[in-house]
Amino acid sequence: MHTAPGGVAERLAEMVPALLDQLDGMTDRMVAILVETEPAYREAMVSGDPLLRSTLRRNLEVGIRGLLPDVPAAYHASHAEGARAVGRVRAAQGIPLEAVLRAYRLGGQITWEALVELSRRSGRHDDGLLLEVAGSLWRTNDRGCSAAAEGYRAEERRRAGLDAAERQRLVDGLLDGRGGDPAFVRTASELLAVPLGGRLAVVVAPSADDGPDALPDPTPALLKRGIRSAWGTRSQARVGVVALGSRRLPELLGWLGLLATGPVGVSSVVEGAAAVAGAYRLAETAARTLPRDAARVVTIDDRLPEALLSNSPEIGERLVGQTLGRLLELPDDEREVLLETLSAFLDADGSPTRAADLLYCHRNTVMHRLRRIESVTGRKLTDPRARLLWQLALLGTGHHDAGSRRPVRDSA
Repeated sequence: MHTAPGGVAERLAEMVPALLDQLDGMTDRMVAILVETEPAYREAMVSGDPLLRSTLRRNLEVGIRGLLPDVPAAYHASHAEGARAVGRVRAAQGIPLEAVLRAYRLGGQITWEALVELSRRSGRHDDGLLLEVAGSLWRTNDRGCSAAAEGYRAEERRRAGLDAAERQRLVDGLLDGRGGDPAFVRTASELLAVPLGGRLAVVVAPSADDGPDALPDPTPALLKRGIRSAWGTRSQARVGVVALGSRRLPELLGWLGLLATGPVGVSSVVEGAAAVAGAYRLAETAARTLPRDAARVVTIDDRLPEALLSNSPEIGERLVGQTLGRLLELPDDEREVLLETLSAFLDADGSPTRAADLLYCHRNTVMHRLRRIESVTGRKLTDPRARLLWQLALLGTGHHDAGSRRPVRDSA
């Protein structure tokens, strides 16, 4: 514990609160300098890391409070542990160690400049306090740098030591239902560096036999946004367990959508590792409802009717055959026109006028096609049960996918 001389202690007690009042402005300046001079930090800020600014602000605050006289050793120990945690996170994000250390030193520089400015404004240009504070400030800064570097290198060692086979084993354990074993969960959470006790989602991205990955490794892109995840492979698919924290599921879907080159299914949000196995089955089912060439990301809740058909292929096949009947036997051109017309009619809530607007054709043309559909299917457009069966049958043929239809325009 460092004890300042009496006069210096009194002066510090005046200046530290004044510095804390400037904390947001100091943080803004630090962020601006890092974004301008450090590409890694600029990329992290642009990609929306929600914790980056708050971490920088916290580090500045800890350094300023550490200037107070009679700061206990426990405070400095807590500061060091926080710096180690930051080092681990930055290593996982792929930010170079040199950039991390420069950020710490920049914090010290900004604090020093703020102290000098406070002294200047007070009219005490020869303030002997500054000489005393300079040593304390840079000692605190050096401790933070050393602890951050220690955490950074520890994370690098951990990641190097966890080979692909071990990572796959841990992910498999979660998918196979071992999330109910507290000892396994603790080990998996530590080694995978993914918090498994909170809000989680599972992602499944099947790949074609001879094609590229439907979802190129999303780990770095998610980390830059403060999202931790663990990925493996199963049944020719990339499978990931994603820790959402406080982020909403639509945010994850948007980020994955920027990366997806094929079908991607996502589970609903679940709580804790014990629910991962069930979430995996839901995500796998959601992915299976998409065509192999569809570069889309969907949740299981988006695809519940399709999931029902997908999980009962025999029933789905019979439903299509019994419901659409002879329509499927028509020549290709006529069959496709009638299926598209039926889909538009159902999307338009049974309005031929709105269906014509969707199809960019005359209402009378739609009416003629609808009568043809009634004739070949043996079902009536006015029958609610027939409409339900048609909707399900069209899902089974891929002709009634809301994600691929043009938006309905308002029409009389």
